[in-house]
Amino acid sequence: MSKWVRLYTDGACSGNQSDENIGGWGAVLEYGKHMKTLYGGEKNTTNNRMEMTALLEALKCLKKEELQIHIFSDSAYLVNCFTKKWYEKWRKNGWKTANKTPVENRDLWEALLDQLEKHKTVRFYHIKGHLNLENSNQLDKWYENFKSANGNHFSKEEFLHIAKMNIQADALANQGIEEQRQRQ
Repeated sequence: MSKWVRLYTDGACSGNQSDENIGGWGAVLEYGKHMKTLYGGEKNTTNNRMEMTALLEALKCLKKEELQIHIFSDSAYLVNCFTKKWYEKWRKNGWKTANKTPVENRDLWEALLDQLEKHKTVRFYHIKGHLNLENSNQLDKWYENFKSANGNHFSKEEFLHIAKMNIQADALANQGIEEQRQRQ
């Protein structure tokens, strides 16, 4: 059985609706026992752009093509685009939404599609962000919600690992924000 590359990504934005905001992104790449972390940040951005940038930067780090990839994100915007294939309609409609307005973040969607199309199999999974793994009363509920959204093929142990990696990606995104703040 071949191994899957796992990507855990997260984005964050401090002051998301203000003109002078700071965003950060973080990613954890995992292949077997090998792990790599990445992060960065930008000024004057949005949370969605940071979520997308985290995945794009993670994909750019992959040295090989035709890989099998599992992507875990707490961004419904990102996960739903690929699981519900929103991008197919956008492409067909000249990158216009159903309301005939331009698709936001087209530059990143196109770059992501270019990267994803290089690989054999890509699967997206949504995980609730900011889980407190110390809250044992809620863990079973969160695990059941995860299985409901993503299928029953993840054990509770795997779910806890995925949640820990998502928390790490979030911490990396916040590190990207902090480094941008220090540059001001």
